[in-house]
Amino acid sequence: MDGIDSARGIRVLTDPTRLRILELIRESPDGRALVGRLATELGLRQPTVSHHVKTLLDEGVLEREPEGRQVWYSIAPDAAPRVDELVTTDAATTASDEVLERVASDLAARFAGVFSRETVERYVRESHDLLAERAHITRHLPSLTSAFAADRLAALAAIARQDAVPQGEEPPEVLFVCVQNAGRSQIAAAILRQLAGDRVRVRTAGSEPASAVKSTIVQALDEIGVPIGGEFPKPLTDEVVRASDVVITMGCGDACPIYPGRRYLDWELDDPAGLPLARVREIRDDIEARVRALLGELGVGAGGSDANPR
Repeated sequence: MDGIDSARGIRVLTDPTRLRILELIRESPDGRALVGRLATELGLRQPTVSHHVKTLLDEGVLEREPEGRQVWYSIAPDAAPRVDELVTTDAATTASDEVLERVASDLAARFAGVFSRETVERYVRESHDLLAERAHITRHLPSLTSAFAADRLAALAAIARQDAVPQGEEPPEVLFVCVQNAGRSQIAAAILRQLAGDRVRVRTAGSEPASAVKSTIVQALDEIGVPIGGEFPKPLTDEVVRASDVVITMGCGDACPIYPGRRYLDWELDDPAGLPLARVREIRDDIEARVRALLGELGVGAGGSDANPR
């Protein structure tokens, strides 16, 4: 494919939005995607995504596959090696010291009076290394490091409050743990957040985290009006378990440490990774029923009909 090696071809492929489109198509279970679903995952208007897809199609990077009223797009076989190279090497594998210091400064201000600057810096650097080495995250690593470190520090602060705040005065904390933190746990957490709002604090983690949430998960949740937001796979860490009132595991075996005073549940669910969308929908609906039952057990409820994601 001569076009990809030309100056124009390089510009076409290295546009950040187009790279992300190619990445999403490449990571989809069957190697293809619809423009509407790409727009949802990217948070862009459909005409904008259509424009980028047409450019990639014209350059021979994508192939068009009509199927009834839908049109699927996949990476052209001749373009696949170049796309693989760009998608794999485009992102840095670590964040610079300067960026991590900026993240630590911001979080130190956020947690002023709760944690020392040294503690915040340690959590930032450790969180960065965990995401890079265990979850193999490269894209958006600085911002995800900030989010992961902030969540861990918030959990640590919750642990400190456990003895100081009377039981029942703080929202219950629920942790969902699965293997990759890219499917079952993300579905459960998204539905619980949608139904309970700020009446429950929700976290997720994985015993062997993937690098991104599966596209079929985003699609299955979008179909019932439940956003995934900025969620991403995270390694399981000690403080998020200790901060939780309820820990729900899904196929991760004995990876989760046991602490007294917590309630542990194991939900036996098929892993949706690699399954067709129809089967993912069944798993989603099973999880939704379990989440609704959990809300009743927590005494929170689903907030009435307005909170129903259906």
